[in-house]
Amino acid sequence: MSDIGLLLKSIPEIAAMYRAKQLSPLELTRLTLTRIEQLNPSLNAFITVTSEKALAQATRAEQQLASGIDRGLLHGIPIALKDLVDTAGIRTTCGSSILRDHVPGQDAVITKRLEAAGAVLVGKTNLLEFAYGIVHPDYGQTNNPFDPTRTAGGSSGGSAAAVAAGLCFAAVGTDTGGSIRIPASYCGVAGFKPTYGLTSLEGVFPLSWSLDHAGPIARSSEDARLMLEVISDKKCSTKLELKGMRFGILQREGEEMQPEVTAAFDAACAVLERAGAELVTLKIPNLELADAALLNVLLPEASVIHADWLASRFEDYAPFTRMQIELGFAVPAVTHVRAQQYRRHLTRQFLEVLNDVKAILSPTVAFVAPFEDPVFAADDAGATEARRTGPYNLTGLPALSVNCGFGAHGLPVGIQIVTRPFEDALALAIGSALEDLMPEARAVPKLARA
Repeated sequence: MSDIGLLLKSIPEIAAMYRAKQLSPLELTRLTLTRIEQLNPSLNAFITVTSEKALAQATRAEQQLASGIDRGLLHGIPIALKDLVDTAGIRTTCGSSILRDHVPGQDAVITKRLEAAGAVLVGKTNLLEFAYGIVHPDYGQTNNPFDPTRTAGGSSGGSAAAVAAGLCFAAVGTDTGGSIRIPASYCGVAGFKPTYGLTSLEGVFPLSWSLDHAGPIARSSEDARLMLEVISDKKCSTKLELKGMRFGILQREGEEMQPEVTAAFDAACAVLERAGAELVTLKIPNLELADAALLNVLLPEASVIHADWLASRFEDYAPFTRMQIELGFAVPAVTHVRAQQYRRHLTRQFLEVLNDVKAILSPTVAFVAPFEDPVFAADDAGATEARRTGPYNLTGLPALSVNCGFGAHGLPVGIQIVTRPFEDALALAIGSALEDLMPEARAVPKLARA
């Protein structure tokens, strides 16, 4: 089997090969590090490659498996962490100049759980500066494996690009308005934002305390589920029968929708109908207010986090990051409070709808990967990009993006699956069922086949 054939296998397939002694963690880790060396110059997916640590962890995983110590399906699997998740003794830059040389003294809870499960950390992935919607010039944009002239998305673009191109088997991202799901959509992988609070954010640098989520990015919903079980320390498997399930369609339309995205979304919905699911059209009252509400919650919270550095290290921020932080101080307290009231109203509206349907379906993003990341708070493009993802940060509902086809220039299109709070397993099971029904949507980027 070719090296890339191994690097694009599922986590359970690799785990089975380990236990059948057809492959070793050390062998696979070396192949992964070689692949990173080959492709990272084109993708810019990693800020730091942790080769020494990875080889040591892989050696330990190999020895443990040989002696009968089996920590589960992630044991010996190469993974990556977005570079705002703390790693003891390894720098955590947050894609910023301010933290360029920051080396945490201890691991984040997520890092500890992955290490306890025997996962092998191959590196820290690139992100928008402080996850805030703009590339810091010191680090540069992460490029898309389907077309390196385009963005992989933000802010967890490095994690999505690395997974899509076979530079790791899964990665952790964070999501405040869509920062896991948008890159997953652009890169054709599975990206999951769990229910708010399901995964620990201790040791993860914040953007907005009340909107932040941490979750997995993987090449399939099943691999994402395995990652989620480890980082949340909770089982999340469920049985699923699509026949007779009732799904609601939301935000399918809009002047920003690219026709190819609508066509791919409709094709995925038709697949679900053929499998016996019932689809109905939904309307959420006042949903059009969510774009502004997201900004009016996020901007002030982020500005509080960055206030001291803005005063002492003003010039170290990228200009647009600095602009967004300054905007947060201009949001009136009354506006912020009203946005928080709207969140409660919006959550009630979604929960009422979810009493009638098992899941809500929408396009993840209205368009395929652009050439550059829209600036979050600078113009309409940033709000448009997060229009279908942001409501689930406001409400805290679990939301999954999986690939459902291809749009302009052969670029991936994501479908988003949303369920009730703590029905994370159901969202992932629906995603897995759809992936099984649409094998043609599992195309490998040309860059990964090179």
